[in-house]
Amino acid sequence: MNVIVLVGSLRADSTNRQLAQNAIAQLPEGSTARVFDRVAELPHYSEDLDAEGRAPAVAEELRGAIADADALIAVTPEYNGTLSSVMKNAIDWASRPYGQACVTGKRTIVLAASGSPYAAKWARTDAVRALQGAGADVVEDTFGVGTSHEAFVDGTLVDAEALAELRALVGRLAPAPVA
Repeated sequence: MNVIVLVGSLRADSTNRQLAQNAIAQLPEGSTARVFDRVAELPHYSEDLDAEGRAPAVAEELRGAIADADALIAVTPEYNGTLSSVMKNAIDWASRPYGQACVTGKRTIVLAASGSPYAAKWARTDAVRALQGAGADVVEDTFGVGTSHEAFVDGTLVDAEALAELRALVGRLAPAPVA
């Protein structure tokens, strides 16, 4: 399974990046994963920029990476009670062109880490809604880490129960076996 990972935090040492790496570590053996590290370079979505065949190169790279992947992991912090603008902008670019979007039908899970004990619940809810609106096949169960500054030691999620929950959700990215 080939997975593309979008991280909606721009900080290099953010707990959301740590959560993304922990999710990647839970992928089934033989899977590959790539974090799309150019989300900060995406201009704000505008149909004027996305005119026929004229999308910015970074937007085309994002669309190609998502199209080439079997599944998507979206990891977002919660800013002011919702998903980060970085994540929302990436979703907007992935949702076009209408009717041909790279994210359409893409199996997707949503994760979030937050310094608050509420584990970015609103951000996860909003990310699911935005991804579904874009046409992704989103697993409605999400995974959040609250009080995230205490949840990771040397980049590793230390709560065994939380790690098992993350592993189970990541396992839902794989397509169901055909009977």
